[in-house]
Amino acid sequence: MVLTVDGLRMRYGDREVLQDVTFDARPGEVLALLGPNGAGKSTTIEILEGFRLRSAGRVEVLGVDPAAADERWRSRIGIVLQSWRDHGNWRVRELLHHLGTYYAPYATPAAPRPWPADELLAAVGLTASAGQKVRTLSGGQRRRLDVAIGIVGRPDVLFLDEPTTGFDPQARAEFHDLVRRLAAEQGTTVLLTTHDLDEASKLAQRIVVLAGGRIIASGTTGQLTELIAGEDEVRWSVDGRPFRESTPDATAFVRALFTRYGDAVGDLEVRRASLEDTYLTLVREQA
Repeated sequence: MVLTVDGLRMRYGDREVLQDVTFDARPGEVLALLGPNGAGKSTTIEILEGFRLRSAGRVEVLGVDPAAADERWRSRIGIVLQSWRDHGNWRVRELLHHLGTYYAPYATPAAPRPWPADELLAAVGLTASAGQKVRTLSGGQRRRLDVAIGIVGRPDVLFLDEPTTGFDPQARAEFHDLVRRLAAEQGTTVLLTTHDLDEASKLAQRIVVLAGGRIIASGTTGQLTELIAGEDEVRWSVDGRPFRESTPDATAFVRALFTRYGDAVGDLEVRRASLEDTYLTLVREQA
């Protein structure tokens, strides 16, 4: 496992913000960590990144306890924060080239580092902005640069904290393609935190839901959705009369409709249970 979290606990005084959190992640896996504000997501990520000491439990990232990690370990980690406001007077390409030099001493034949600046600019869609000063970038361009800074060292593990905030739909789709390529082609393990449940559903192979400092559910999108019975909704009409029914198997239900009513069925609409439905139900149950 690239990430191993076993019995993780975090306490501030008398308040326990993480309680027996346990999960893992494999090479090339995209894992989403979901939960409402205050659930413990940021604390968990900061412990994994080595920025915060835990109270109890076992944590390993790339086989190393982050609390005792060295610079070689850090060269294999990429972090995309929610915001980054330094280096406003640097030009985009110059900044990426400069930051990349810090990773060069840790390059190996199997893991060349850093990512060449021009290739990286193309990957995040900033080639046309290479000569601009960072402070002149738009919000969406700045967010792309945040991502580029996070992956300039070709990380083995990438932490993404609300990575597409400020992206327009096209930029978001391009970023999703980039994350998939990093995972599939370079074997990068990605731990994603996001409030965009559609994003989590599209990117993550597995999802972990935190609430009140505890894991309340984990699994694939399909597995989590199955936790909520009867969530598929079918709407139709017969001779102009509208009907609506919830069912755990929309395909079988629709087949039975046409067997019974044939061409009299109209206005057919099937609304599949979504990750958002499941997530909201799980979180409400913990409130």
